[in-house]
Parts: sequence; structure tokens; C-alpha cells
Amino acid sequence: MSGIVFFRTAQRDTVVSFYTDRLGFDVWLEQDGGCTILSYDNLLVGFCDADETETDGILTVVLDDEGAVDDLYTALSDVARGPPETNDAFDIYQFFATDPDGRTVEVQTFRHRIPPINADRE
Repeated sequence: MSGIVFFRTAQRDTVVSFYTDRLGFDVWLEQDGGCTILSYDNLLVGFCDADETETDGILTVVLDDEGAVDDLYTALSDVARGPPETNDAFDIYQFFATDPDGRTVEVQTFRHRIPPINADRE
């Protein structure tokens, strides 16, 4: 089973450009009804035209290592809420940023081994 997380936005083109140009997402599917679905590794997220923007939740991008987090922080420093730091409670290295809609974007890496996704499925 796979899934897609959707958000309503009043500025789809601007938000899609942010995620593709600045975070490295790819456009996976354009839907005629006014939705763009983006992909980043195993993450699918859709932004759909609406009169009201939805900003609840956190959209988290998981990178391979701390160096990749630092590199993306450099690229996003103008929208970052602060520099990357270690979160000991979850054993991650992370920073938060804000997308053009005001939505929270988290960029992180795990500082410990993690299991492969769907490793228990055949």
C-alpha cells in the first residue's frame, strides 16, 4: 500500500516551485482538477488549488546524513527557523523551515541505524 498526503493551497504554482526548485522534489502527476503531486524518494505529497490554505502538520524530508542536512540548510537559510541541531530525544539531526504557504518543513537525518522501508514485506 502506498499513500499521498494532500494539502490545500491558494498559491499552488509558488508552492510547487519551492518544493521542486529548493528541496529537490519531482512532479509525479498533474491532475486536471487542480492538484500537483510531488515525489521525493518514497514520499508523495499533493498540493491542490483552494480558496483557503492548509498549513497544519509538518512535512518532513529525511536525508542520508548530517552533511546533506547542512547542505540543504545552506540552500534554505533564508527560510530556515534556525541552524541544524541534534535532537537527543529522537536521536536525529534537524532543522525547520517555512514554505511559501507558512507550512512547517522539517529536514532531518537519523543518527542511528534505521530499518529499510517495507523490509518485512515480500
